[in-house]
Amino acid sequence: MGKYDFDKIVDRIGTDSVKWDFRTMCSPKAQKDGLPLWVADMDFECADPIIKALHDRVDHKIFGYSSNNSGEYFDAFCNWYKRRFGWEIDRKSVVFAPGVVPALAILVRILTNPGDGVIIQRPVYYPFTNKIEKNDRKVINNSLIYDDGTYKMDYDDLEEKAKDPKNKVLILCSPHNPVGRVWSEDELIRVVDICKKHDVWIVADEIHSDLVRKGIKHTPIQLLCDDYKDKIVTCVAPSKSFNLAGMQSSNIIINNAELKKKYLDEVVSTGGVHSPNPFAIVSTVAAYNESEDWLDELNDYLDKNIDFIKEYLENNLPKAKLIYPEGTYLVWIDLTTYGLSEVELEDLMFKKANILLDEGYIFGKEGIGFERINAACPKSILEECLIRMKDALDSL
Repeated sequence: MGKYDFDKIVDRIGTDSVKWDFRTMCSPKAQKDGLPLWVADMDFECADPIIKALHDRVDHKIFGYSSNNSGEYFDAFCNWYKRRFGWEIDRKSVVFAPGVVPALAILVRILTNPGDGVIIQRPVYYPFTNKIEKNDRKVINNSLIYDDGTYKMDYDDLEEKAKDPKNKVLILCSPHNPVGRVWSEDELIRVVDICKKHDVWIVADEIHSDLVRKGIKHTPIQLLCDDYKDKIVTCVAPSKSFNLAGMQSSNIIINNAELKKKYLDEVVSTGGVHSPNPFAIVSTVAAYNESEDWLDELNDYLDKNIDFIKEYLENNLPKAKLIYPEGTYLVWIDLTTYGLSEVELEDLMFKKANILLDEGYIFGKEGIGFERINAACPKSILEECLIRMKDALDSL
């Protein structure tokens, strides 16, 4: 029995929760009382040291302008990555962003010109597409290969896309959302070799790096290519790992001095965004310094939840195929054997089952017929979701 109770149901209604209070934001078809397993935050209470650190800051009763430029903040962050991944990060390379998605938008703007191509690997986290297109750049899709219930990269196609000098950046999702792959060192080295050969920047979204299954190892891509690290930017945050998304604080590792200056000019000088808020600062320090036991217990619980989904589908929905996630708490389920169009499947989930999931098609056409379930919730909520899904599919 662990220290933390992840089975506890916490009522989030009335807390301005996007996931629970604004359920109809999920889709125009969503019902107000739908069971929400869509937004990628967790329905678990934060670790005790984080709660204490926030109480201490509140009890101080002053919430003025704050800065993360303390030795404590950067020691906590850098020590975490050295301890967990063997990655020694130079604190001078770390810059602030209010989130990984805003950082991606900024990086797209400063690494490319209007009309340039940015390579992504669909089915992939849909804000990649949005931030590329809204900044007048072109999405260049290097689709993942779906093969025998898992996904792999198409290196030949990646090489073809990287050859074009107009395609200047690859956004790499590692671990991958939504398919759950944790890329091996060999896979990552092949990506670096291709990008190095064609002088392509790599922007690595590694926000899910702390959330991996037992026996699986995430490798930060910068660890594998010291001679190319100046052309790699890594985006990380405590938000997914410690359920701190609402704190809106991320850390972006930029080794290239010229690029770092451009980034700071865009964010600070032009955008007027300087530092995390005081609650983000103390919660990040408490997370990295004192909450490792909570994360380890969380990963154990997520392993059990995902195994439960696998067993449930095998016993009750054998036509559904779980793409077993090596990382993240997001579960990608293949329902293509039911032969439903994207509209029919969406109607079935939102209207018949009354569950709010992320529809596969929003991650690209490769996701049509799939559903993404957020498994970071008490098992009882997850079970109710699966029962509703079964009843709806059985009604066909």
